[in-house]
Amino acid sequence: MDGAWGMMRGVARAADAPTSIRRGTLPRIWRFARRYRRLLIGFLSLTVVSATVGVLTPVLAGRVVNAIIAGGPDAASTVVTLAGAVAGLAVLEALVGLGTRWFSARIGEGLIVDLRSAVFEHVQRMPVAFFTRTRTGALVSRLNNDVIGAQSAVTGTLASVLSNVIQLALAVTVMMTMAWQVTLLALVLLPIFVIPARRMGRTIADLRRENADLNASMGNQMTERFSAAGATLVKLFGRPAEEAVDFRGRAERIRDIGIRTAMVSRVFVTSLSLVSALAQALIYGLGGYLAVTGQIDAGTVVTLALLLTRLYSPMTALANARVDVMTALVSFERVFEVLDLQPMIAERPDARDLPPGPVSVRLRDVRFGYPGADKVSLASLEEVAVLDHRTGEEVLHGVDLEIGAGQMVALVGSSGAGKSTIASLVPRLYDVDGGAVELAGVDVRELTFAAVRGAVGVVTQDGHLFHDTIRANLAYAAPDATDAEIVDAMRRARLGDVLDALPDGLDTVVGERGYRLSGGERQRLTIARLLLAKPRVVILDEATAHLDSESEAAVQEALGEALQGRTAIVIAHRLSTVRDADLIAVIEHGRIVERGTHDGLLAVGGRYAALHRTQFAGDGTVTRLVAHPA
Repeated sequence: MDGAWGMMRGVARAADAPTSIRRGTLPRIWRFARRYRRLLIGFLSLTVVSATVGVLTPVLAGRVVNAIIAGGPDAASTVVTLAGAVAGLAVLEALVGLGTRWFSARIGEGLIVDLRSAVFEHVQRMPVAFFTRTRTGALVSRLNNDVIGAQSAVTGTLASVLSNVIQLALAVTVMMTMAWQVTLLALVLLPIFVIPARRMGRTIADLRRENADLNASMGNQMTERFSAAGATLVKLFGRPAEEAVDFRGRAERIRDIGIRTAMVSRVFVTSLSLVSALAQALIYGLGGYLAVTGQIDAGTVVTLALLLTRLYSPMTALANARVDVMTALVSFERVFEVLDLQPMIAERPDARDLPPGPVSVRLRDVRFGYPGADKVSLASLEEVAVLDHRTGEEVLHGVDLEIGAGQMVALVGSSGAGKSTIASLVPRLYDVDGGAVELAGVDVRELTFAAVRGAVGVVTQDGHLFHDTIRANLAYAAPDATDAEIVDAMRRARLGDVLDALPDGLDTVVGERGYRLSGGERQRLTIARLLLAKPRVVILDEATAHLDSESEAAVQEALGEALQGRTAIVIAHRLSTVRDADLIAVIEHGRIVERGTHDGLLAVGGRYAALHRTQFAGDGTVTRLVAHPA
């Protein structure tokens, strides 16, 4: 029965089994596994012992039968001795099983930690473009399913192949020496055991593939509809009933596939079990005939019958060994595929820190185009057949801009003009294609990552918060911050009243993406996080977009606190928020087309003046963003 179920699983996988692996995969696997080589030796040694014990037990059982039939004055002591030996082998097999499991767990769990850590650390070094293209679920699958599949290659597949080879070799050898006729009969029946599996394997594989696709589709539907934004969209458009019908349809299809798979599997296993039972009957018949005619001992018939299971199970397992091995190795390949994707932004070996003091920002003839998909992503992670190989068009064309230490420069212009692109180059989320971005006169590519991150702080229009406590979200920017410092940052970000009203205070969980808070509260929390980080350069990228007037006023006050004494780059569509900037740069089509002060640009009557007229036609309301005086 175990052999039948094992073969059924094997043939289901065989339909989709890979046929080859890339060169160099095995040496790379060994580089991960070699730190466990001593554990592997112990693991494989115990596997050999377990396989040997599995064959010795039937042999001793046959001798017990022979001793009973032979009788005589020493028969009782012989039977007791042999029974004791069988019991000893059982105890040994149990202990070996425990030892094997311990070695397997140590090696397997260690490999999982190593592979997951390697992938996680590597992914953290990937550029932002990687995450904008990659499906999160596909990436998480590499850290979960593929890592576990890779681990099984070492602790599961390797041990299974070794154990089955030893068992098969010993079983065939022992059976041939005892009764070659019976052994040949068992081997002749093997094709009858295998052929049904090959015929039904495709059906089972197709059913499982369809089931997996439907489960994935249903999972995606739940993930999207159960998020705060997705649930809101469904309610706003009044589609709960349609969503429920759609979901139930998928669930019912999965049910039908499950029923059919269960029946096909049962027919399959029953057929193979029947063949195995018939083989057992034939062996008893032929073996019994040989025993009655005096050609073999009666105990030999018992040994042969018991060894039959040690013959069929390993043979069926080894028949699918290639599938198991290739499937496991492909899991390694999928993990290595992520590790082989090189980050576009790397820290130089001789990278240096920023000098202390205020920091100026300079863009020198900056040219930049977003990288193509083939440079930053994988087709399997985007869940597409082929990556888009088109090279990204240049979006910044020779941008020159200087922001003195302590100055505030505003970037304004139409949507898509390149304002946020410029802002993303300063903290080195991307590297320029031409020219240079400098902090305090030093090219950011010559600085350590820590120096850049410590010097530049960013507040975006959709500041992200983790599903964690307020304390954890704020301390992310300053892990050593005390509660007093966190509370002070919140009050400076105009969140004192909000904090006082929360029953759990800093232990309040903000929810996924901070959705338990209002938009203005979320934005002020990101400003409080910035205040804790104490950057010398602050970038505000549409930090007040999508806020109501009251929330905007509160955020503006908090931003004024954040800008105090710092170099600032402010991106805003609302020109009223930047009229007091030291310099306003108007960006259009990736170029700076105008620069100057608010009054000076209005006097010129160019693009800035046109934007200003469009926004303030018939409206004299003005909201100013001013850094609080030191």
